[in-house]
Amino acid sequence: RDVLRERSRDRHKSRSKESSRSEKSVTINAPPAEPLLGDQSVRGEEVQDDNWGETTTAVTGTSEHSLSQEDIVRISKDLDDSVGLDCKRYLNVALSVILGLVVFLTPLAFLILPHLLWPDRLRACGTACEGLFISVAFKLLILLLAVWALFFRPPRAGLPRIFVFRALLATLVLLFVLSYWLFYGVRILDSQDEDYQGIVQYAVSLVDALLFIHYLAIVLLELRQLQPFFSLCVTRSTDGATQHYNLGQLSIQRAAVVILENYYKDFPVHNPALLTASKSRAAKHLAGLKVYNVDGPGENNAAAGIAQSQSRAMIAAAARRRDSSHNELYYEEAEHERRVRKRRARLVVAVEEAFTHIRRMQEEEQKKAPGDVMDPREAAQAIFPSMARALQKYLRTTRQQHLHSMESIQQHLAFSITNNMTPKAFLESYLTTGPTLQYGKDRWLARQWTLISEASVTSGLKDGTVFLLKCIDFSLVVTTKKIPYIQLAEEFIDPKSHKFMLRLQSETSV
Repeated sequence: RDVLRERSRDRHKSRSKESSRSEKSVTINAPPAEPLLGDQSVRGEEVQDDNWGETTTAVTGTSEHSLSQEDIVRISKDLDDSVGLDCKRYLNVALSVILGLVVFLTPLAFLILPHLLWPDRLRACGTACEGLFISVAFKLLILLLAVWALFFRPPRAGLPRIFVFRALLATLVLLFVLSYWLFYGVRILDSQDEDYQGIVQYAVSLVDALLFIHYLAIVLLELRQLQPFFSLCVTRSTDGATQHYNLGQLSIQRAAVVILENYYKDFPVHNPALLTASKSRAAKHLAGLKVYNVDGPGENNAAAGIAQSQSRAMIAAAARRRDSSHNELYYEEAEHERRVRKRRARLVVAVEEAFTHIRRMQEEEQKKAPGDVMDPREAAQAIFPSMARALQKYLRTTRQQHLHSMESIQQHLAFSITNNMTPKAFLESYLTTGPTLQYGKDRWLARQWTLISEASVTSGLKDGTVFLLKCIDFSLVVTTKKIPYIQLAEEFIDPKSHKFMLRLQSETSV
């Protein structure tokens, strides 16, 4: 017996070790920005009970995210990729600056080198030659400003591949400058040309050619994409939010950048808490189904058959309950809407009373000395407790508690008081879900996007092109449709055809 007990203990210990190894996870604390009276994770799959806010008055601390070891590896990989993207961006900037310096110093070198190498043999520069100096100076200044305005703008995004047209223009400029240097070295430096006016005209022709290349860059980079050719339908994979955009002749990667720029201002913020209702409802139906094995434990070879029979029984029971599930959904949504309307009314009344108290305090402070006047920050902190309870309940009911922290609400309240805004203007940020840019950067769940496309990302948009913009929690599915060709026909209507004659007869009453 003692041997059997020791063996059972050893087996129990080994099983506990294996279970502890298999359930190994890493817990990471949330950022210091505290959600307003809520400790639920932003991406949590549990649905909180809306009634628990009725009896809760305490402000909780940080929330926790449970991540597996695979998520940690993925996060570290994303960090490494971001470091690589930063190096790539700085390398592109460095190459652009070097090419720009070569371009701008080349005409000046053409003018200075003859004076340094053979100054005694040069002919005197006349009035026309001196006028060309002024022309070169102003053209270089115009070219400098134009290049700065077109090429040295802050980058909007990091592209996975090179920008084809920009690389083509850079190659063209480099070949053009090298060809000018080659001609200058063979025909002027080797022969030590004495005609300095011709050398100046040669430098002027280089600057003129650079101005024309800059005009070509404006056409290829800016004007070519202005006329819309394609209609892009963008759909968010989680909640089905859809927007349509008309774009011109762009590559897939540049179209993706335009879509993401519009996404942050047009799409409502992604709220994973709203997507858990259907999952909880399905889990509730499955939890209500119980399968019993009336035959008792069978043999090992019958285990597969028992599992299949259990699954069939659960599917059949779910099919029988399918007819009554729509009634439950209807009453759940009606109850949720009723609760939202009730708590919204309480919130509106509480905020109006708080703002009325603020107006009364402002009238009293006008009678005080200038040193005793309360600033908007202190006023916001003074009236915030009177509306905090109603606001926390409303945000929990609408599942927006993770989008607003106490600090952000107090800052918005102080901003509203400073600019003399009405209670309705203050509540608009909480009663309606705004775009992603309305919230803080720590609330943006999508920090790095991945472009997935069957076609090359440097190729242009075509009719029927489909690509995905994927982040951690969701993806944007983009489908491309070509705008149809519109044929307008003119129809001429003769003005005389609208004229008519009214003949009156004496027999009629008219």
